[in-house]
Amino acid sequence: MTPLAFLGFLELSVADILDIILLGLIIFFMFKWIKGTSAMSIFVAIVSLFLIRVVVGAFNMRLMTAIMDMLLDVGVLALIVIFQPEIRKFLMRLGNRYMNSKGGRKFLNRILGRKTAIGAGATITNEIAEACARMSEDKTGALIVIAHSSPLDEIISTGDRIDAAIHRRLLMNLFFKNSPLHDGAVIISGNRIVAARCTLPITEKTNIPARYGMRHKAAIGITEETDAEAVVVSEETGRIAYVKGGTVTPINNINELKLLLGAATGEE
Repeated sequence: MTPLAFLGFLELSVADILDIILLGLIIFFMFKWIKGTSAMSIFVAIVSLFLIRVVVGAFNMRLMTAIMDMLLDVGVLALIVIFQPEIRKFLMRLGNRYMNSKGGRKFLNRILGRKTAIGAGATITNEIAEACARMSEDKTGALIVIAHSSPLDEIISTGDRIDAAIHRRLLMNLFFKNSPLHDGAVIISGNRIVAARCTLPITEKTNIPARYGMRHKAAIGITEETDAEAVVVSEETGRIAYVKGGTVTPINNINELKLLLGAATGEE
């Protein structure tokens, strides 16, 4: 027996070591997912309470152990309420991780009996890219969301349904400053423009660069919560940005945009 064995910490089996490693990984990924959000301080407080419970339990402090157990038991329900957006985001990311790949999408399409239009990807890519390039030149603000497997019915219901073929002139007219549909996002699903003037969830991240406006924050928000991807054209600078998984990628030229759009629309 080691000198500190009375603490109950050091009599470790292989299962105990794996348990500690798994707990560390869970805490690490939780920290990574909520970093920069308003839930960060709450998460740190909960981890601190859990560590206190482990310490008082190891020292066999019965009163403190009972109090901490009560706090943690009641806290489970509070956690579900407080972290509801983060839990939903985590489950969405977990389910969409595989579906973000081409192989995953093809597998889902095969199961659901969906068919992908042959040769449609290149057309969609060119129309969206050319529209964004023109709007960039004119400094016309735009926000285009490309849906994948995650349902966007709630988002679509906030705007006006269109159900039209994808064409650069139509996209430019939708975002024209005097158009009644210019304020909001355009949703594209498959090879159709599904809706316009849609309201997107705003990201809760607080470490976003000041140069990014509300369109960028909305694009980050929708791509964090779903597997959709987004294209943003800044009204102030005319710069184009591509957003996927909450990560903003500045676009330097139209060919770079076409490559990203080709992957998003399923172009082989």
